[in-house]
Amino acid sequence: MIRFGPAGIPLSCKGRTLRDGIADVHHLGLTAMEVQFIKVNPLTRLALDEEIGKVSRELAQQLVVSVGPADHQGGAPSLAALTTPIKRRDSLTTLTWSLAKDYADLQQTKALARALDVDLTLHAPYYVDFFGSADAREQSTRQIQWAGVLAEGLGARLAVTHLGFFGPGDRADSIQELTEIASDLVKWLDTNSRGTVRLAVEPSGHPDVFGSREEVLELARRVKGIVPVLNLPHLAARERTTFESPELLEPLIRQFVEATSGPLYLNFSGVEFYGPGEFRLTPIKRGLVKFDPVAEILAEREYDITVISSSPLLEHDAMYMKLLYERALTRRYAKLHAPPAPKPVPKPVAKPAPSPARRPAVVARPASKRPAHPVRPVLARAARPRGRKEVRGHGPGRRR
Repeated sequence: MIRFGPAGIPLSCKGRTLRDGIADVHHLGLTAMEVQFIKVNPLTRLALDEEIGKVSRELAQQLVVSVGPADHQGGAPSLAALTTPIKRRDSLTTLTWSLAKDYADLQQTKALARALDVDLTLHAPYYVDFFGSADAREQSTRQIQWAGVLAEGLGARLAVTHLGFFGPGDRADSIQELTEIASDLVKWLDTNSRGTVRLAVEPSGHPDVFGSREEVLELARRVKGIVPVLNLPHLAARERTTFESPELLEPLIRQFVEATSGPLYLNFSGVEFYGPGEFRLTPIKRGLVKFDPVAEILAEREYDITVISSSPLLEHDAMYMKLLYERALTRRYAKLHAPPAPKPVPKPVAKPAPSPARRPAVVARPASKRPAHPVRPVLARAARPRGRKEVRGHGPGRRR
């Protein structure tokens, strides 16, 4: 099955809530949506007296993502802590998120998405730094974990993220350390979401950030449970290629399909290149990378895939990609089910035209020996004088 959807609430949506966006996606004929968890506003405080004895997920107007002792101070979220009653002197970490107010809100959104058959994924905050200060590393880890908590509440199957910049040392050492970090995050997600949410690692278009084609695929091979995201505009910017033909794209898509144990997750938009590592995302019709060859490959193969539009036009380009895919599918169907060509009718052998009957040759008669009659001159009667009659036999000049 192939799904199409935008990365965020559609631009044409009149309401700005998450449920409004899901309903609008469904009305547009799309079946997927990537929820954007971009801005993080955490607040850590002590539990109030009226909250003691309640489960954190039952609190109204509060999105609690972490519960722990007083010295917890926004520590790692725990499913056990989120599903047990709050104790006195517990520390709560809540998030202020414009798309959901509490877990009851998340559950209603989850039910709506399933009723409308809209597949949800969630993108974690973009800025990640595991090689900076200790606070930056801890904050980066917490952001991905909080994204996993929200994804589990929404019923999203993926928590999509980058892994940030390389460290100051050797790049191979940085890759090894990032592999260990990703492995710990995968184990945490598997435990705290009961296996319903998986970590998806996205390529990067900047050479100083972890996320080349080889690095993402190698990470997916080393860490079981990682989902490699096929972000074509980022890879095009990283490799400085436009993937203009299906022959260049098919090996790339096959590599990501083989490294993914489940549906392939593809992110697409237009892209423009500038200097090394400099690019910007554009609408598909204005970008250097076109979706037409991708549509041809998807129509020719039976792929299970979700295509997300990260274009500035969001749902408009999602619908445009769906249109291109349906056109390619129609051409394939017409080719497979075309009526057999009619057998050539042998042309009748042309019979030689009958030769016209020959007339007997005309034999020239021999010329007569009799002398031809002398031609008598015809005298013009008009030359004769009128009023006179010539008397024959009486000699010339005789008149009667």
